[in-house]
Amino acid sequence: MNTKKVAIVGASGYSGEELVNLLLHHPHAELVAVTSRQNAGQTLAQVFPKFASHPKSKTLRFVEPNAELLAKQADVVFLALPHGVAAEFAIPLLNAGCTVIDLSADFRLKSADIYKEFYAHEHPAPDLLKKSVYGLPEVYRNEIKTSTLVASPGCYPTSILLPVIPLLKAGIIKSAGIIADSMSGGSGAGRKADIDYLFCECNESVRPYGVPKHRHLSEIEEQLSFAAGAKVTIQFTPHLIPVNRGILTTLYLAPEKHFSTAEEMAALAEKISACYAKAYANEPFVRVLEGKALPDTKNVVGTNVCEIAWRLDPRTGRLVVMSAEDNVVKGASGQAVQSLNILSGWPETAGLV
Repeated sequence: MNTKKVAIVGASGYSGEELVNLLLHHPHAELVAVTSRQNAGQTLAQVFPKFASHPKSKTLRFVEPNAELLAKQADVVFLALPHGVAAEFAIPLLNAGCTVIDLSADFRLKSADIYKEFYAHEHPAPDLLKKSVYGLPEVYRNEIKTSTLVASPGCYPTSILLPVIPLLKAGIIKSAGIIADSMSGGSGAGRKADIDYLFCECNESVRPYGVPKHRHLSEIEEQLSFAAGAKVTIQFTPHLIPVNRGILTTLYLAPEKHFSTAEEMAALAEKISACYAKAYANEPFVRVLEGKALPDTKNVVGTNVCEIAWRLDPRTGRLVVMSAEDNVVKGASGQAVQSLNILSGWPETAGLV
């Protein structure tokens, strides 16, 4: 099987660290370069002692990011950089013939105007928005196969889109009135010195943030609109919880057809089960739970799996859908490696659990 040389720009953050972990142990990818301005000159083992037992950790050193040099070294480059910065690196890499998998928000949207609205600056490379493919494999697998610019989805969007898109496409739920409440561990804020995310501030604390217009709303609503064939607006409230990793999302949805009798509820339940089975029965990284089981971050942290469960509430007439994922794996680095596997023609599960 073919191998590819890969590099990571911005390898010292949480997503970058997880990319290092996955790619060091990947059976078909060779990690040839990692960049970080603050850690330039240090080995992987010095920056991340957890990797010290890997033979490459003592020889592979962090370097200053240089797109021209990286293009000569790697076939595929992962960008684990802040939005705005990632696009500036993507342009020369793409021009040099590299495949780029971007973990930032720079290429997730198709509209430069919406990008400006949510990220408060002009898009650095608007012409590339048409070229990029939204890297949600369960929805865009065929497009990823031939892409040279993959925009890996955000963590919250992944936890919302995977449960909702099949239901919208099947016409089972209304596109109006969608409510999403999500809770995420502190790693979602990134690896940075910020008073709000110090241990004493986060521990013993649960708090909402980004209300009412979190940046991830832009890609959530765009992707749901594509699925529904009409503009979708949702209510989304994220919360910070005192755990390192994991997202739990609860969605409140209105069925297209009201149910009031036991027979109508049973018929709707059968449709929902069939819808999820059709969408995810053969998906390696989506686990639709059965029986009394409900999603739990403890069951998915460290994996590329998204758990989904649902319940019909006869009192309110609503469908409640829940999901759990690791925000750093399925919500970031693992999903990016899943896209690497797809576009490389490797088994989709290679290097992932």
